[in-house]
Amino acid sequence: MQIGPYRLRNRLALAPMAGVTDRPFRQLCKRLGAGYAVSEMTSADEQLWYTEKSRRRRTHEGETEPVAVQIAGTDPSRMANAARLNVEHGAQIIDINMGCPAKKVCNVLAGSALMRDEGLIGSILSAVVAAVDVPVTLKMRTGWSRETRNAIRVARIAEDAGIAALTVHGRTREDFYNGAAEYDTIAEVKKSVSIPLIANGDIDSADKARMVLDRTGADALMIGRAAQGRPWIFREIGAGLDGECGNDTPTAAELRAILLEHLDALYSLYGGLAGCRVARKHVGWYARWLPDGEALRRQVNALETPADQIAAIERFFQSPLTAVRITWQPDLHAA
Repeated sequence: MQIGPYRLRNRLALAPMAGVTDRPFRQLCKRLGAGYAVSEMTSADEQLWYTEKSRRRRTHEGETEPVAVQIAGTDPSRMANAARLNVEHGAQIIDINMGCPAKKVCNVLAGSALMRDEGLIGSILSAVVAAVDVPVTLKMRTGWSRETRNAIRVARIAEDAGIAALTVHGRTREDFYNGAAEYDTIAEVKKSVSIPLIANGDIDSADKARMVLDRTGADALMIGRAAQGRPWIFREIGAGLDGECGNDTPTAAELRAILLEHLDALYSLYGGLAGCRVARKHVGWYARWLPDGEALRRQVNALETPADQIAAIERFFQSPLTAVRITWQPDLHAA
């Protein structure tokens, strides 16, 4: 898989997810098998550029290349300026968000709401491509609603504008994350353009990954919600695609090491108090793998210092229950 001058290590990418794919999580997923990862989206609104949150998101120190940053907005000139700013701060690939279904994004006509205005799409894509000397990619959905699917037209607009690669989430904005992903629609988009295409939606196992690649003809796969609390999913799927039959699910001892590594990186990035708050949701996702993990989640949620959270996790993993190999509980995988 190639994006501009960057040849990715493999065909597996981590999807941009607001509040999830910060630098610590991206780095962890890359270490555990992701060939590519895109940052959580940043706003093109200049008034938000210099908040603490925005400054933190523009920090890419130590991040494995290529560094990909997603931007969101509705004004072509502002989007171009946002692209320039992020390139100045180390972005090597700019990704444009036209896939987010969140109301707070769509209410300002950004994210997947842009799928309703193909003229504006062309203006935004052309402006951003012209503004920077790095590859520009696009993440989109199949349309605004089931009655107005226009992914093929938007894909052709993107190719004509100079977009280097497309990611298609196989749902409309109307679907949010409900129902089955439209792999046949993704296949039609792939046939309609010559630029690389990444398929996204409901990929949570090696068998599913193989099926999606075969059915869509996609060049690569993007995994989002299934990676929450499961960053090793990339090595699991990678091994399966390579025909390896080993069990790449971590032991409890390895999960402990992964979790502690992740939390240490969160505390370093956000500071103690904020890091603890961010850590809570990640611990909750990891806990779904563990016997009596709900008890760990509740305990960590009540703690407000890194030392206390770490101590609680260490005590938990000293339990005889965690000496056995952990197992995924798909019925709890609601994210």
